[in-house]
Amino acid sequence: MTGSRPDEAASIEEAEAFLAAHPDISAFDLVLIDPNGIARGKIIRRHELLRLYTSGRHLPGSILGLDVSGEDVDETGLVWDDGDADRIAWPIAGSLVELPWTAPKRGEVRVSLFELDGTRMGADPRHALSRRIEAFERIGMTPVMAFELEFYLLDAHRDAHGRPQTARMPLTGELVQANQVYSLDPLDNMETFIAALYAHAEVQGLPVETMISEYAPGQYELTLRHRNSGLRAADDLVMLKRLVRSLALRHGMRASFMAKPFSGRSGSGMHLHTSLANAAGENLMADCGDALAPLLLNAVAGLQKTLAEAMLLFAPNINSWRRFGRNSYAPTAATWGRNNRSVAIRVPAGNPANRHIEHRTPGVDANPYLVGAGVLAGIFEGIRDKLLPDAEATSYDVNSNHVLPTDWAAAIARASGSVFVKEALGEKMAHVFLALRQSEYDRFMAEVTAEEVDYFGNTI
Repeated sequence: MTGSRPDEAASIEEAEAFLAAHPDISAFDLVLIDPNGIARGKIIRRHELLRLYTSGRHLPGSILGLDVSGEDVDETGLVWDDGDADRIAWPIAGSLVELPWTAPKRGEVRVSLFELDGTRMGADPRHALSRRIEAFERIGMTPVMAFELEFYLLDAHRDAHGRPQTARMPLTGELVQANQVYSLDPLDNMETFIAALYAHAEVQGLPVETMISEYAPGQYELTLRHRNSGLRAADDLVMLKRLVRSLALRHGMRASFMAKPFSGRSGSGMHLHTSLANAAGENLMADCGDALAPLLLNAVAGLQKTLAEAMLLFAPNINSWRRFGRNSYAPTAATWGRNNRSVAIRVPAGNPANRHIEHRTPGVDANPYLVGAGVLAGIFEGIRDKLLPDAEATSYDVNSNHVLPTDWAAAIARASGSVFVKEALGEKMAHVFLALRQSEYDRFMAEVTAEEVDYFGNTI
């Protein structure tokens, strides 16, 4: 049985042109991003590609009901409740790219899942972001978005205690030990990795721009140029993570996208920059004379109002919550400010015509499609209801108007009772996402860790 072809599926001409231009590619990674932000799928042979574009490809819907470890979560409703039924994967337009680091040479095509009748599958996170973008398009606005990516480069081997350790400098063989934020020396030492990253990003059409050494040994940040499509911006982020991870392995390292891989060191964020454009491409958040635009202030207020309910989208895992803390550059309150890196919702300095909002709460372990959906839903609510923000403050000022969850359990509870989360993600996506988070919480709470035994075993 084949499914009805959705209008948004990529055209057969795109695949034909790619095959003609790349006769050396023998296979393709078929990639689907699950609710955890993990790339899942299969490898297909060259001769199978055109059939994907004409007929789609059956995949089990339960692939979107897996937890981070790859285990089925029955409570998602995607396993036994519907008999582990197949859906149809259709290729995303513009997603067919070369994987230049592979040998023999492979390509990649990203897909989204649809029901057999051609309607969007509600548990696909990319569709959740599509819905939020379409809500803006109906009122004549286009979200313009860009992500930042923070990550650690780790040694391929753990230390004597089984803990991760930072990668060795290729030129010296030394482990990175010093915190040298903005130093060029760590970048210079990683020149072969960085050169390969930029070269491969260009081949894939990824708008990778600035790279810096971040606020911890072995930590780095990459920025992406903004896109006039929020979907493309999130696509860029998932592609860049895959590129960084694959290249790190080929250079004898491992890339970590945990929010907090080390105690006592900086966590890794995934900040999202957002503005809105009209049909003429003009920035609707541009300053009005010497003042911030009323629409931008409405957007900030909407993000303030909804942040507590959306925190689980930005910090979905147990490790996510280790990133937050005072003087950590990871915000702990629903505050906003101009040119202030301590706040959750920052209005960066710069050209007034390019004014935009930077949401600094999301961790690098979050799903960019769900982050985008949550941010856009908050902005939409602020604009729709003409909300006004609180006075500017630092992230560490207590804001009684918008009290945030302080741990994973509280965030799960807040999101589970949230009408906003259901509206932001859609009913099915919200149900699946919350089931995954609750299942993982229950799993961690049932586990007796070695640290607990060491701490309490001989003293209590």
